[in-house]
Amino acid sequence: MSLRRAKITAVGTFVPQRIVTNDELSLMLDTSDEWISARTGIRERHIAGKEAASDLGAVAARRALEAAGVGAGKVDLIIVASLSPDALFPSTASYISAAIGAGGAPVFDLSAACTGFIYALSVGAAYIASEQAERVLIIGADVASKMVDWTDRRTAVLFGDGAGAVLLEPAGEGEEGIIGFSLGNDPAGVDQLSIPAGGSRLPATEATVAEHMHFIQMNGREVYKFASRIIVSSARQVLQEHGRRVEDVDLFVPHQANIRIIDSAARRLGFPPEKVFSNLERYGNTSCASIPLCLDEAATVGRLKRGDLVLMVGFGGGLSWGSCLARW
Repeated sequence: MSLRRAKITAVGTFVPQRIVTNDELSLMLDTSDEWISARTGIRERHIAGKEAASDLGAVAARRALEAAGVGAGKVDLIIVASLSPDALFPSTASYISAAIGAGGAPVFDLSAACTGFIYALSVGAAYIASEQAERVLIIGADVASKMVDWTDRRTAVLFGDGAGAVLLEPAGEGEEGIIGFSLGNDPAGVDQLSIPAGGSRLPATEATVAEHMHFIQMNGREVYKFASRIIVSSARQVLQEHGRRVEDVDLFVPHQANIRIIDSAARRLGFPPEKVFSNLERYGNTSCASIPLCLDEAATVGRLKRGDLVLMVGFGGGLSWGSCLARW
């Protein structure tokens, strides 16, 4: 028995209005535009004010629903991926549900750091495949700027804020929709990228606050090595498992963390520059929002068209990874 496939029917995004350039960061950190852009590819990022992740996510969700012509009350499930949730509980999805008027639909958050959007897509697609839902709203929303130590240039220069949402619905007869996933996690690297304190392992104390343990901690060298390797292997796996070649892919959309990681993965996979999408220069690493932000922009500027085969790859804390192959 074949299960029905899901397809992405609409995208919506939102970023805060304030833009912080590398030159502005150089006024508060021992850094420069040249240093940041050469090592990361980032030149500016959008930074939230008082907004929480749900505030950004609610706008993106509304825009996706408006694009699909679907009312919030018709959504059967909302899944939010975020590394900067509004609170430990209730879920950020609960706040978004209230903000958009989704009614009594079930909602929950999914925690997989920057891989969260791909993981959430896989869960939403499974709900549709098993006929437990007809419309699933997947939201990646992060205000990572509130999770970084602004005195630490190793992390402060990397992140930006934003949100992206997609609506999943059943694919029609003859439509491929979402073709498949490759997901994984290497717990040996669990401490290489994390926010150590604030949970039950290390509850908030005067000491954890003083030691900056409620901010993103990252072993940049190890995360770089992991990401450079896993993007390639995960992409190859999902292509091989579904009988596709690199040549069949119309657009490669990797998580926007570092331009050197993106360029290296694209070269090793054999993607020419015109088949790789990146907006890292203008947004920085928006975590769970980075891939939907790329999808929305790529579709808007004509780089992603109906019928195109798109390959999305994410990686993040855990250390987690995930790839998704879909027909747009």
